[in-house]
Amino acid sequence: MAKGQFITTTVSKLVRASGLLLVGLLPVSGIEGQIQNQADDGQWVMAPKNYASTRYSTLGEINTQNAGSLKLAWTFSTGLTRGHEAAPLIVNNTMYIVTPFPNYLYALDLTKPGAPMKWVYQPDPVPSSQGVACCDVVNRGAAYWNGKIIYNTLDVQTVAVDAKTGKQIWKTKLGDINTGESITMAPIVAKGVVLVGNSGGEFGVRGWLAGLDAETGKIKWRAYGTGPDSDVLIGKNFKPFYKKDQGTDLGKTTWPGGMWKIGGAAAWSWISYDPDLDLFYYGTSNPGPWNPDQRPGDNKWGSTLFARRPETGEAIWAYQISPHDLHDYDAVNESILLDLNIGGQTRKVLAHPDRDGYVYLMDRATGEILSAQTFGYVNTSFGVDKKTGELKLNPTKQTGFKTIRDACPAPPGVKDWTPSAYSPRTGLIYIPHNNLCYETQGVQANYIEGTPFVGMNVRMYPGPGGNRGIFSAWDPVQAKTVWALNENFPVWSGALVTAGDVVFYGTMDGWFKALDARNGHLLWQFKVGSGIIGQPVTYKGPDGKQYVAILSGVGGWAGGIVSGGLNAVDGTGALGFLNAMSDLGKHTTKGGMLYVFALP
Repeated sequence: MAKGQFITTTVSKLVRASGLLLVGLLPVSGIEGQIQNQADDGQWVMAPKNYASTRYSTLGEINTQNAGSLKLAWTFSTGLTRGHEAAPLIVNNTMYIVTPFPNYLYALDLTKPGAPMKWVYQPDPVPSSQGVACCDVVNRGAAYWNGKIIYNTLDVQTVAVDAKTGKQIWKTKLGDINTGESITMAPIVAKGVVLVGNSGGEFGVRGWLAGLDAETGKIKWRAYGTGPDSDVLIGKNFKPFYKKDQGTDLGKTTWPGGMWKIGGAAAWSWISYDPDLDLFYYGTSNPGPWNPDQRPGDNKWGSTLFARRPETGEAIWAYQISPHDLHDYDAVNESILLDLNIGGQTRKVLAHPDRDGYVYLMDRATGEILSAQTFGYVNTSFGVDKKTGELKLNPTKQTGFKTIRDACPAPPGVKDWTPSAYSPRTGLIYIPHNNLCYETQGVQANYIEGTPFVGMNVRMYPGPGGNRGIFSAWDPVQAKTVWALNENFPVWSGALVTAGDVVFYGTMDGWFKALDARNGHLLWQFKVGSGIIGQPVTYKGPDGKQYVAILSGVGGWAGGIVSGGLNAVDGTGALGFLNAMSDLGKHTTKGGMLYVFALP
């Protein structure tokens, strides 16, 4: 198999498992139960594009030769001004957009000029849920399944809406905002099970990921991120690859006293699914509080990658990337599922660009590390021991009840939630990321239910070179960067790559860009009204043309200084991000607008 090739049969199985029919733009309604291969890539039915989380489209009308001619086709205003991080969905000639709080769901008719609104669903989330959103009241999108649009609301509820009418089918409450819980992540549906996890690692929550019946909304199971094996859904089939993750009730015994009950390890970001192995993959957030001296031990299962069964939640393997996490290096980033030629052998792998600054290439059946190399500047560790799975920590950068300076990367990591894209044509992963370092001082964190539980004073600032962001192309086989572009601000948008060898992303100062996926050359850019922290998507319209869509609306953790109207005089605000972003307001303003582009 050629380097970087993605097995076609695997793609087909990934689509078949969803129960979707994606042949051209044939109507999906009424024939959901049929099993079909993916013959056309004209729709976008889940936030990560597919179960493999490649964010790759086989559409190629827009290519390196003509991308410079892209024009604005139409726009849509959400009327909101907080951070817009969602990926639009496109199903049956309808576009669906989930907004930040109050989490409206809009349906836009793509068959009519200007895509007028068909309906809007208003879930009416509890207003006080905004008070327990650590990093803006964002939402990262929805999933289509069996005639339903399924998504989460900030107040810890999951809702299913009829895709045709906008009528609510079911709504399930999964947690309690009074304990500090919220939900911002985009769910996926695997084998008829909605997979969704909570946020709140900075509020002393106990993290979990749950499985809901997609037809009824009934909770089938809940796997906690901390506690005894019975709560974490660890049983006889649990076989971690590394000795450090083997043992009994480690989610309890690696914590002092009962701190595992307020220990974080939430599941607030991306999920991937392999139907061949019948395993889904996700990462847990940081253990809490940030001050590690208050929680001696490995603090399992914080900052951990899990592989589980969708129908039962049973854990099959786990790998704790950052035991006793010192720097808020959540393991929640996407895992891209690929079949690659590694050392002359085809391996089923997952590629995980982690906040700690390493791209982990792992056997997704066993959890074995095949490679782990840095994709940005890192001085908090010296590498990963592939034999033991241990991260080699830099003792001079270990935090606690002391002051540490010039630790890199800062808590958002070399890359935060912002999802990468993979092209089987180039064999490259396109990674939006950060270049930030920080200084920190540990203080005592006292737990009060529903309030911040951090214990660190943090100030972030630009890393080496002075640029705060980078967009790069990574070769997962050679484990190295092929090309990289510096950006003034952290790259807080997702990436999209197409069969036209064009890769798209946005910047926090409001540029939507198209690059040549092979060499990073700028092909086109368009200045939108507000900074971009959303996820670009592409689709085939009813007219047969290819379109590219992006939500603008600066915000999120990185852009909270603008969307939240914050004052940067105290650089420790927004968990230290204000110090690094004090000038953002000079480059962009608040907004909430969808932009759609096409060739003339």
